[in-house]
Amino acid sequence: MRHLPKQKVMYFYPVIRLLTSLFLFFLFTPPAMGQLKIAKLKYQGGGDWYANKTALPNLIQFCNQELGMNLHPEEEVTEVGSPDLFNYPYVYMTGHGNVVFSSAEAANLRNYLVGGGFLHVDDNYGMDKFVRLELKKVFPELELAEIPFDHPIYHQKFKFPKGLPKIHEHDGKPAQGLGLFYEGRLVVFYSYESDLGNGWEDARIHNDPEAKRQEALRMGANILAFCTTHY
Repeated sequence: MRHLPKQKVMYFYPVIRLLTSLFLFFLFTPPAMGQLKIAKLKYQGGGDWYANKTALPNLIQFCNQELGMNLHPEEEVTEVGSPDLFNYPYVYMTGHGNVVFSSAEAANLRNYLVGGGFLHVDDNYGMDKFVRLELKKVFPELELAEIPFDHPIYHQKFKFPKGLPKIHEHDGKPAQGLGLFYEGRLVVFYSYESDLGNGWEDARIHNDPEAKRQEALRMGANILAFCTTHY
């Protein structure tokens, strides 16, 4: 019998773990309790990974109401190097400052993404130059590319024919939806110069016009719909 090389067997472990977790989740969880959970990514380096405290709960509520999703009402927190990362179909990363991934954390994040996971990086203004370097540790062979406006992520329930909406001005650059594509699959969505998370927050925090908040929430709903239906 032919045996796979040890390194290839180790490569498949996280993939098998993610698929097994999803299978058991849907097989054994009663319908009333069968809520998908999403998480915010905790990372090292001193950046405020915990920013936008009301953002994900508001996005979850919006998705449950508008898309009929069955998401747990509260976000969870997972660390880059934790095996718990594989429990979530969508992981949200934000902040204003420094980001550092160790080699072990970068390898764990890569295995998660290759195995079917999805990372949404949402620059809250100030993390761009740091996160680009760390993503290179995860996928040294890939380059961030602008996602074409006809990509399905912009055409779920809500249509964005001009791509990522601009929510906060910051330094005035146009909003860009950037991505890392692994073997043709979008595994990292990077919302740059948009600040979707600020738009998801409670209205009183940033005093955004309601039209802008709805635009941000609709784009967020598209991202969640996309990553839970396109593996």
